[in-house]
Amino acid sequence: MGMHIHNELPRPEFLKSEFPLSEDMKKQKAMRDAEIRKVFTGETDKFILIIGPCSADKEDPVCEYIERLAKVNEKVKDKLIIIPRIYTNKPRTTGIGYKGMLHQPDPTKSPNLYKGIVAIRQLHLHAFSATGLTAADEMLYPENRSYLDDLLSYEAVGARSVENQQHRLTASGMDIPVGMKNPTSGDFSVMLNSVIAAQTSQDFIYRGQSVTTDGNDLAHCILRGGVNKFGRNIPNYHYEDLERLVEAYSEKDLKNPAVIVDVNHSNSNKKYKEQIRISNEVLHSRNYRDDIKKMVKGLMIESYLEEGSQKIEDPYIYGKSITDPCLGWEDTEKLIYEIAEKC
Repeated sequence: MGMHIHNELPRPEFLKSEFPLSEDMKKQKAMRDAEIRKVFTGETDKFILIIGPCSADKEDPVCEYIERLAKVNEKVKDKLIIIPRIYTNKPRTTGIGYKGMLHQPDPTKSPNLYKGIVAIRQLHLHAFSATGLTAADEMLYPENRSYLDDLLSYEAVGARSVENQQHRLTASGMDIPVGMKNPTSGDFSVMLNSVIAAQTSQDFIYRGQSVTTDGNDLAHCILRGGVNKFGRNIPNYHYEDLERLVEAYSEKDLKNPAVIVDVNHSNSNKKYKEQIRISNEVLHSRNYRDDIKKMVKGLMIESYLEEGSQKIEDPYIYGKSITDPCLGWEDTEKLIYEIAEKC
């Protein structure tokens, strides 16, 4: 047989009982979720920053980064809501390479998903307990979100997953904002169809059970750029792209029309320093036209302690990305203050 079973993974309820949230943390999360919800419903004009490493590789540097974010957050919290990126799953176009902490809790060792599931819950718990900031993660494997659903305040469905039926239907059962990225082709209609599916009540099989969802009124778009048939990056953060999305939303019967602009990936052609310029351009477009301002709820930015990226096999530099290159802390802190001034 071509599939080899290693071991049975723990059930989510067991892992949650082994690594539980305190009552204070549960209250903190409910308050955070309510504050974030008000951004997407338009009850507040605060601006969201989903910011952090491309992928969470090691607990200590990730938590140090988020502790720094928490200090900055105190200075800008009247204008911004900072949601740390703790992305523990890494999609790979070919299926080859580092797939994130879920697969490899130690990037230098062989995959171990049993240890990985424990490691990602411990990481999210550590970061939350140390800073009070609940985080964002990517829903790469829909059934695995049950291990973290009591900890997360935001989830993203990636460009390679957004057309998948199980991702769309699972998103319809969430009670937190879920961002549906445009696919790698850049097609807006695929992204919007995913939002429609996520906002609609659905019946399907989830973790071996027949379920019905309520629909998620906070499902929304993420613009991350696309790639044409020649493999060339086509950005979609410009004013004309935002204008086009406003019009596309107006043609759909959707609740809380919203978009988060991912300023890296195909929007920056992975030139990580471009994130600074792109962030400022999006803010300029947002402040130029009221309906664009109402729709653009935030930015997604990739940054870490050290700028750039490194290979796993190189001598490890603490706090430097082992996947896509990221902004360093100095540029990150400066950019956050600039964004707060312009919002």
